[in-house]
Amino acid sequence: MKITKEISIEELIETIPASVEYLMKEGIRCIVCGEPIWGSLEEAAEEKSFNKDDIERFVNELQILADNKDNAVAAVEKKIDVKKMGA
Repeated sequence: MKITKEISIEELIETIPASVEYLMKEGIRCIVCGEPIWGSLEEAAEEKSFNKDDIERFVNELQILADNKDNAVAAVEKKIDVKKMGA
């Protein structure tokens, strides 16, 4: 699957469940707080004041997760600071 900035958040999460943790690590936390997120990856990132370079990085890193689905959860867990998640 090809990840683009236009991918809907819903499709992204359905396709790559590990993307929830990835986006949470990047500061797009409302995915797990109960507030529904509508729209695209780009729109969600812009709402959190991320710039075009950040969005491009998200697309590239999410593509790596998509390409390595079997190892995606382990890869994301290694990047997440668990102490910050509890805050």
